[in-house]
Amino acid sequence: MPTKTAAAPEPVRRLRRAERREQILAAATRAFARSGFAATGLDDIAAEAGVTRVILYRHFDSKTDLYQAVLDRFCGVLSAHVAEPVGGFTDASIDGLLQAAAAEPAGFRLLFQHAAREPEFKAQADQFRADITQAAYLQISTMLPDDAWARWAAQLAPAAAIEAVIAWLDAGQPDPDRAADRVRHVIAGVLTAAAAPSTLDCLPAHPTPGGNREDL
Repeated sequence: MPTKTAAAPEPVRRLRRAERREQILAAATRAFARSGFAATGLDDIAAEAGVTRVILYRHFDSKTDLYQAVLDRFCGVLSAHVAEPVGGFTDASIDGLLQAAAAEPAGFRLLFQHAAREPEFKAQADQFRADITQAAYLQISTMLPDDAWARWAAQLAPAAAIEAVIAWLDAGQPDPDRAADRVRHVIAGVLTAAAAPSTLDCLPAHPTPGGNREDL
């Protein structure tokens, strides 16, 4: 009776250079977002990507070079979803911001949360924030007559929108079809506050010493 021969293993398909680079960038995005630039070593990234350090160095000269490529990669994702600066608060821009965050949660966190904390990339992150603040101001200044409050809102509204998206990611991306409307409500709240003609009287009063809590 003839003996069965073991089936030859299927050859492992070697990734093309562009595919391997994308694999490394996606893995590095997750690793950097998880532990930060300083605490993430190339060995950590290689393990995340399932490659060796030798392969990493075929694509990137250093960890700094890799981190910059990761930021550039997510900026490309952001540009693909948002057709105008993030500070431009149209329905399409907010929809795009949510879509980019959903597509690349780690990249979103890396760009908007972590990059500004890294000394090597702080200047770039600060410039990015200045650009979206200016974009927001150009739009908000046409709606608010008081220039000082328009500048206040231009600083706050993009930050509030980004934090709202990060909170949405943290909450497990609930109700994605309505999430953009929630973010728009956050922005509307900032604009309403900037345009408010009087003080707000619906918050609890500050308790006085010995006062009755029922009076609050």
